[in-house]
Amino acid sequence: MSDVSATRADRVPVRRLTVLYDAECALCAFLRDWLVRQPQLVPLEFVPAASEAARQRFPGLDHGATLDEITVVGDAGQVYRSAAAWIVTLWALREHRPLAHRLSTPSGARLARGAVLAAAKWRGAMWGGKQGGGQQWGGQVYRRADGWAYHPGQGWTYSAPGCDGGSCVTP
Repeated sequence: MSDVSATRADRVPVRRLTVLYDAECALCAFLRDWLVRQPQLVPLEFVPAASEAARQRFPGLDHGATLDEITVVGDAGQVYRSAAAWIVTLWALREHRPLAHRLSTPSGARLARGAVLAAAKWRGAMWGGKQGGGQQWGGQVYRRADGWAYHPGQGWTYSAPGCDGGSCVTP
């Protein structure tokens, strides 16, 4: 299956995009909030994936799959998934449209796909890995005592706590 549905709707202008996002995912909610603050050339609407609202608006979608990968729906029925969804979302933003054009090239698409896979790997680790304890994740707090630090230019970074004074933290 391709990342973009192959229909006649793909050839009509896009005047509005609906981004289906995982409302239980801290990363997804952070990105939604970031997107809302960006100047938009094409209006973006955000609907929680697999919600009743999403099911009513888009009955033909596989709503379980929309929780696994970002899905964006155009106003004329275009469906974008995975890297194509990220690219079309960036395309809708005034300041990021040039980046979207670069990512739509063959080499750019590989970079976009890598970013999507990295985000999916992180989400998978947080969902069922050690940090997530095998439970649903989201809303976790980053604590300095746990090794997290916020740097305005970089965002959150992690450094494992040391064993100063003979007190090592063991999992």
